[in-house]
Amino acid sequence: MTYDPPRPAGRLLLTPEDKEAPARTRRLRRLGLGERPEPALDAFAHRLAELTGVPYAMVNLPDEQGQFYAGLYVPAVAPVVRSDGTSPRLSRALPRDHGFCPHVVARRKALVLEDVGDYPRFAGNPVVDEFGIRSYLGAPLIDGTGLVLGTVSVADVEPRPWGKPGLTAIKDHAAQLVVELESRGGLPPY
Repeated sequence: MTYDPPRPAGRLLLTPEDKEAPARTRRLRRLGLGERPEPALDAFAHRLAELTGVPYAMVNLPDEQGQFYAGLYVPAVAPVVRSDGTSPRLSRALPRDHGFCPHVVARRKALVLEDVGDYPRFAGNPVVDEFGIRSYLGAPLIDGTGLVLGTVSVADVEPRPWGKPGLTAIKDHAAQLVVELESRGGLPPY
């Protein structure tokens, strides 16, 4: 596996190279996805957040430019408050080096981080500092052609013992969403 060079910010941040990005972008556009928020995918993310009891849930469809959350659930009140009293807001677009989804895409398999602080490679990620993310659970959306379309993921501001039930649940939800995306030409009926 090859990696992009570390960022000059002094962090240990090794974002995997995404060789499938051009093919993924073409496939997502054919499905009518990846360029705008999708209310059905927002509803899917909301249900996933409720199911797991986390403040953040995403359907991430990365392209050649970066990451795009076509489905996003964030709490009405951000769980992190900065020293100046403000709270960060997760936007629908993030650079590739933010978060853990690029690792799921490159690995082509689920990623379980029960406590991000236990992994120096991930502890320095900007979402840890900006949003207080302490745990992550994500699975790839692999379509019938074998292409990784993106990820389904959840994140919390507290360490979380996801265990085998969490891993099974996120993988099952990812597989279910891929079937719906392909069978309906783009969107599930959520």
